[in-house]
Amino acid sequence: MMAWLIVAAVFTRSLERVTTLDPALAQSVYDCRATGLLYERILDIDYSARPYRLVPGACELPETGADGLDYVFRMRSREVTAEDAARSLERLRDPDIVSPNGWILKNVDTIRAENGALHIHLKKPQRVFPWLMAMPCSSVLKPDGSGTGPYRLESWWKNHEMVFKRKCPDPARFDTVRYLVVDDASTQWLMFLRGELDLLGEVSRDNWDAVVNPDGTLDPRLVRDGVTLHSMPTLETMYIGFNMKDPVLGPNKKLRQALNCAFDFPEWARFYQNRVEPAYSPVPPQVEGALSDPSPYAFDLEKARRLMAEAGYPGGIDPQTGRRLVLSLAIGRASQDSRESGELLAAFFERIGVKLELKFYTWDAFLKAVNEGRVQMYRMGWVGDYPDAENFLQLFHSRNVSPGPNHSAYENPAFDAAFDAEDFRRCQEILREDCPWIFTHFSKANSLLRPRVRNYVPSDFPYGQEQYYGYGGD
Repeated sequence: MMAWLIVAAVFTRSLERVTTLDPALAQSVYDCRATGLLYERILDIDYSARPYRLVPGACELPETGADGLDYVFRMRSREVTAEDAARSLERLRDPDIVSPNGWILKNVDTIRAENGALHIHLKKPQRVFPWLMAMPCSSVLKPDGSGTGPYRLESWWKNHEMVFKRKCPDPARFDTVRYLVVDDASTQWLMFLRGELDLLGEVSRDNWDAVVNPDGTLDPRLVRDGVTLHSMPTLETMYIGFNMKDPVLGPNKKLRQALNCAFDFPEWARFYQNRVEPAYSPVPPQVEGALSDPSPYAFDLEKARRLMAEAGYPGGIDPQTGRRLVLSLAIGRASQDSRESGELLAAFFERIGVKLELKFYTWDAFLKAVNEGRVQMYRMGWVGDYPDAENFLQLFHSRNVSPGPNHSAYENPAFDAAFDAEDFRRCQEILREDCPWIFTHFSKANSLLRPRVRNYVPSDFPYGQEQYYGYGGD
């Protein structure tokens, strides 16, 4: 009986590969999910509140000076000190660490611990600064590098399994969290049906018809098993980035515009069974200030062909060589979905005479190649760190060029000036004209949950959320 109870109190889900447990180096959602179990952040986000709101974390909500430059965070956790919090933040701008998350402190002048509180002085007022202190990279580490989060890491079999144990057992909650690396979507689906996964974080395209009926209702067989479907729009923007330092794409705006016009969103949406929304800019539609009108370079095949000629490649032919233009797209995994969607992209560009070569990487190698500018085009996504247009538009500021989040190395003084003035509409208009990305879509999240899990709420900020899940038995 005891062995059964131990197994029953384990929450299991699949997760992509985690590359680091250092919050300063964490870049992917998967890294941040793992660090969210191990560390407390300076502030937290109420995982169940809509709209999202900040709540205390390792520190209380800050006291702010009248000039908007001074923030005082009084410690709430008894296990870490203000000195720990200050040292953890300073790691983000330590030149020896080269944190890709250092951009969150670009506007910070000084960080100090004084009288048991964390004091932060900004160079200029920053409306969204408290949200930055709720990001996973704002985690507080003890002097030995350990954390004070709800779990400890019990085992990590890289590329296979991570196991976390709750520090303070609670019979109403899951004692253990297991993350399994399962690359194949069909295998994930079968494991969920067999009860080996409690949560299917995303229903794959191939299994959608077996889950949801044409009228949008859940398949009766799943309903009988107590399975529930959770759907929500997300703060995830998906895109194809152009390397602006590439000698072919970087200086040729007409070419980038043509490739945007060749992207067939209606066909793309059909491929993803209408579980995606069109992207008119990098800012998701549920975020205040997002543009709602289609981009001037939305799908238009004739316009794409005309722009190809204006770009110097009529019919996709390079007049200097007499050969077709060949471009390469880097993709960070070689799953069936990424291969099939990559082939669909190649078919889109074939219509304008461009040959697209797909290059598949492991995730680690992909991030390294993108950060070092060794790719021509790359396919990536960004999940909002906080629900504000600034968070999506900062991906294009020149001060955030890789290893920061500006992976395209896009630099435009007009954009920087508009961003610094918080003229976010103008920022989006500039981007739509410059086309440093192809805005492919905004994601919708569709997850399946077994009835033994209580208190689950789909969220754009799920880091450490498993600590709140109730265990409902089998």
